[in-house]
Amino acid sequence: MSDPIPFAGSPLDRAGNLRRDPAWLAERLAAPDSRFLPFWRLNVLAHESEPGLVWLDGRVRDGLSEASPVVLLGLRDSVAHFGVDISSLEDPVAALGLENARFAEVRSVAARAPAGEAGIMAQARALLYWHERHRFCSACGAPTSLREAGYMRKCDACGAEHFPRTDPAVIMVAWRGDRCILGRQKVWAPGFYSALAGFVEPGESIEEAVRREVEEEVGLSVDEVVYHASQPWPFPASLMIGCFAHVTSEEEEVDAGELDGARWFSRAELQEAIAAPDPALGFAVPGPIAIAHHLIRAWTERP
Repeated sequence: MSDPIPFAGSPLDRAGNLRRDPAWLAERLAAPDSRFLPFWRLNVLAHESEPGLVWLDGRVRDGLSEASPVVLLGLRDSVAHFGVDISSLEDPVAALGLENARFAEVRSVAARAPAGEAGIMAQARALLYWHERHRFCSACGAPTSLREAGYMRKCDACGAEHFPRTDPAVIMVAWRGDRCILGRQKVWAPGFYSALAGFVEPGESIEEAVRREVEEEVGLSVDEVVYHASQPWPFPASLMIGCFAHVTSEEEEVDAGELDGARWFSRAELQEAIAAPDPALGFAVPGPIAIAHHLIRAWTERP
């Protein structure tokens, strides 16, 4: 694989062995060199005129309520890096006195960010989304409080412990011979096709999920599954598991409840679409922000 997959490859040491120490955490939160990445309604603070994130010092926490989540993202050169939710501020840019900065949607920032920063954004966004949705205990309904630097919430009433979740999903290029089949959703732009995908169900292996999803979506049987790569996808908190799935025939039967349609493509067609996207081709595939792009491209380069 020649290019790194976006949202993977964070340069931070997650410090899992340290973040459970309240004294160490308090020291890092108060340290003048600690850095804080603000999120406002799940949008990240980024430079206005150049690629990259905007990190602030601990003063960004001034005026925030204790309920505003602050999560440890990790260490780099012994400096602690945190994500902080400042959604309680009505006008965060004005409140923080920011210049040449804006809160932007994570996907748009990741497409232009330096290597590694997209991985930091994925970690922070997924954690802050989880805290937003788990303020109350799923066992008894009482409020929960943030613990272990943001990697656990504990119920203040029954003591139940809740941990951030990641939803595994398989995404696969189903292929036979010199062709592969891609599908499309109704909400996508006309002519846009991508790899087949679906969530892994309880009690199911990756291979079983690949076979089931291909069968459900296009009615094809898979006899071989080969893992290729994975991608954290923080929308809201998935892990995309990329595979190649060899099918036993090319007689597809598309499930209209799953897909708007499906189409077989040759390697040459896809290589052209990836190298030089052109509306004149009559179809398009995902761009480099998605693992589907890297998966499709890797399939075209296989022997």
